[in-house]
Amino acid sequence: MTADPPLDPPPAAHSEHHHGDVSGGWLRAAVFGAMDGLVTNIALIAGVGGGGIAPQAIVLTGASGLVAGAISMALGEYTSVRTQNEQLDFELAKERVELRRHPEAEAAELAESWIARGLPADLAYEVATRIAANEEEALRVHAQEELGLDPFEKPSPMVAAVSSFVCFSIGALVPLLPYLLGATVLWPALAAGAVGLFVAGALVSRFTTRPWWFNGLRQLAFGALAAGATYLIGWWIGA
Repeated sequence: MTADPPLDPPPAAHSEHHHGDVSGGWLRAAVFGAMDGLVTNIALIAGVGGGGIAPQAIVLTGASGLVAGAISMALGEYTSVRTQNEQLDFELAKERVELRRHPEAEAAELAESWIARGLPADLAYEVATRIAANEEEALRVHAQEELGLDPFEKPSPMVAAVSSFVCFSIGALVPLLPYLLGATVLWPALAAGAVGLFVAGALVSRFTTRPWWFNGLRQLAFGALAAGATYLIGWWIGA
């Protein structure tokens, strides 16, 4: 007797589908920091190099730009993410008061939003009423529906600041390396910066649906535009 073929495993038996961390605060800060570090220091070095200053002065300028930019980026990220979290806490406090004062009205508002998206009215009201019985869950659902944020998954200001600081420093160091290794002309720094821009853009494509070459070329074009503008200014003004 031939054995029956094995049945497909139920959905629960399949491997879990994981999404990337889009709310932790590190990815945006890291990408922004690396790109800003590359573009800023490439443009800065191109500008002073176009002015014809000595290599030692270019190193001092690039190093100062790295330190000042990294600190500024870290402080800016920390402040912006912390402010965003504080604003979310303020809105959550208002929503909590409304849930306690007018639970029926808030449940009806939630149900109406689901009905507008196609959920049957009786099911929408039943689910909204059941959720209203749990204050914390009701607060979470209302925050997601009305604010588009999960109050229990807020980004970390410190993670954003550290990510931005480290990635800006790495990006800003790339065009400076040729001079630190003994270069005395501008083109090796620009070449290193171009490679860094393309590689950084290509790496970012891992977190998006864009092709790696498209992201790389796009970031290279942005950096070239900034470097070209500052080089012309430096050449025009002169040392």
